[in-house]
Amino acid sequence: MCKGLATLPATCLKSAKDIKHKISFLLQKPEPQTTYQKQTKEKTANGAAHAAAAAAAAAKRVPSAAEGEEWKESFSHVMSSKLGRSVFTSFLRSEFSQENMDFWVACEDYKNTNPSKFTTRAKQIYQQYVKADAPNEVNLDAATRDVTKQNVENACPSCFDEAQKMIYTLMEKDSYRRFLNSKLMKDLCQTRKAAAEEKKEKKKCDSAENRQAVTGGA
Repeated sequence: MCKGLATLPATCLKSAKDIKHKISFLLQKPEPQTTYQKQTKEKTANGAAHAAAAAAAAAKRVPSAAEGEEWKESFSHVMSSKLGRSVFTSFLRSEFSQENMDFWVACEDYKNTNPSKFTTRAKQIYQQYVKADAPNEVNLDAATRDVTKQNVENACPSCFDEAQKMIYTLMEKDSYRRFLNSKLMKDLCQTRKAAAEEKKEKKKCDSAENRQAVTGGA
């Protein structure tokens, strides 16, 4: 047999070798394809998991219908809700007035400060929000600013009460009204409606599948 191959022309031997290489390549080709398909499936599964996690996180940020109605009823409902304050802060940020909420929250936190740290913390809040030309100066009248300055010199739990009340009123009478008619609130309502519709459709599909399973089992 070897002698017979030796008598073949060199071009035939070369062609035979080329065919052998091509056959070997074709036989090996499915393996990387299988690996690729496996990686694709893994990526798809991971993408679906991330999408589900993102959807769940988004759902937690969307107020319920009851919460939305309460926020429309009064500003106090917005401020008493952690989610309400978070959404309202997002709106204030869009209007470049987030310092009002930051100051109000700082005042609330201050009331729970250890008495031994009242003086230090009071000065920090005053320097950050109350002092004229402060980095995050809030809109206070001169009289309230002066009273607050005097209160800080003898720090106590209520030394920011007057200033905090003024900023609360400012947010309620000014920002809150625009908040109710803002695109942010409208988008939240649309998202809530879409989520409710999706939940309703899912319930219908689940019911149909259950009926089909029962019928098939029978």
